[in-house]
Amino acid sequence: MEMFILSLTIFVLAVFVGVEVINKVPPTLHTPLMSGTNAISGIVVVGAIISSGGSEHTTVLSTVLGVAAIALATINIVAGFMVTDRMLNMFKKK
Repeated sequence: MEMFILSLTIFVLAVFVGVEVINKVPPTLHTPLMSGTNAISGIVVVGAIISSGGSEHTTVLSTVLGVAAIALATINIVAGFMVTDRMLNMFKKK
C-alpha cells in the first residue's frame, strides 16, 4: 500500500508539472514540441511491443495493456505528424 501511495503521489506531481510546462509554451514553439512528442510516442510503441511480447513473465494483463498502448501511441504518432505537416504547410509561400 505504501508503494501505491508513493507512485500515486509521483503521478499527481508529474501531471501538475506537465500542465504548467505546456501552458507556458509560446505558440511559435508548438510545432517543435509536437515533433518531440511524436518521438516520445515512438519510444512508447517500442516499450509496449517489448512489454506485450512473449516472455516467461508475460501475463494476460500486460499483453492487453501493451496492445492498447501500441494502438493509442500509433494513433498519436500519425495524428501528430498530420498536424505538424499541416502547420508547416501554413508557412510555405504560395
